[in-house]
Amino acid sequence: MIRIHLSRLMGEHKEKIADLQRATGLARNTLAGLYREDVNRVDLATLEAICKHYRCPVGDLLEYVEDAS
Repeated sequence: MIRIHLSRLMGEHKEKIADLQRATGLARNTLAGLYREDVNRVDLATLEAICKHYRCPVGDLLEYVEDAS
């Protein structure tokens, strides 16, 4: 499974979804889905905008975790 650490990054920077939306120009629904880890696919431009905003590599945003099964 892929874990999305957007909520952690936002917390570390004390930002709300609205702040990130204004800074990146991404849709609120897109950011909310990533925040809740409730998405099936992510556009590369979306990843790029978030990583550029936080000045972080993609590995800080996404993590592969093996399923327990």
